[in-house]
Amino acid sequence: MTIETLKTDGASLTLHLNGPDWDGACAATLGNVSFKAPQTGAALLEQALARVREVGMDRVLGPMAGDTWHSYRFVSESDGSPAFLMEPANRPHEPLIFADAGFQPVARYFSARMSLENNDPASLPAPDGFTVEAWDGRDPDALFREVFALSSQAFAGNAFYMPIAEAAFLDMYKPVIPLLRRELIFFARRPDGALAGFLFAIPNYAEGLDTKTVILKTYASFVPGAGRHMVHACHVAARALGYQTMIHALIHDDNRSAARSRQEGGQVFRRYELLGLKLDV
Repeated sequence: MTIETLKTDGASLTLHLNGPDWDGACAATLGNVSFKAPQTGAALLEQALARVREVGMDRVLGPMAGDTWHSYRFVSESDGSPAFLMEPANRPHEPLIFADAGFQPVARYFSARMSLENNDPASLPAPDGFTVEAWDGRDPDALFREVFALSSQAFAGNAFYMPIAEAAFLDMYKPVIPLLRRELIFFARRPDGALAGFLFAIPNYAEGLDTKTVILKTYASFVPGAGRHMVHACHVAARALGYQTMIHALIHDDNRSAARSRQEGGQVFRRYELLGLKLDV
């Protein structure tokens, strides 16, 4: 990946010149955005756009650190509550600088929270064609290799998807291994043991080690009904462990899981946007 770091006094970003496909063409991406002041940020953003034009590209996405495996999205609305673990964050003026440069939203997302204390989820019908089991806590490298393999297939059809190497994926998640709770990670498996889905949840350690909040970070499946069963299992397990709140994190507005979050009683507390700009070159 071709990465350039642009920096001035009070502003910095990384420019990735071989980002994901956007409407049939490769887009550049602008990641790790840090604009301490609007004036210096606007000047650096214009410098980055000039560089994109210089190399003959005409599409830019941001904020995105190269691809959707890494940090991306601006916070666009918030109830003011502190950021949760692994949540994107930005200064309020940073998305305004992008908007002033002509960027428009190309995808929208939200996070919602639901109470586990007063939630007694009804039992679901028995799974048909798969079983749901919690991770046994052994061999975390094997866990993430399985998650990577399924994610690479399940998310390949998503907008702005780009493949990455397994080694790069493992490097991203190794730092969180000490934070994992095996009771909050689930697999759906077919009768032959093949992986049919996974769900990854983690306590919100941004609140401290005694947090009472769990983040449902991501899940995916290839078997109808597996996602619903894994979410149900996660809610039940989290409640049994004494957690009081579940965060349904970073859901695309048009994703099926958005409707599921609403059905479960999720209340939106944060919204996010990925921005894009098509240049005249």
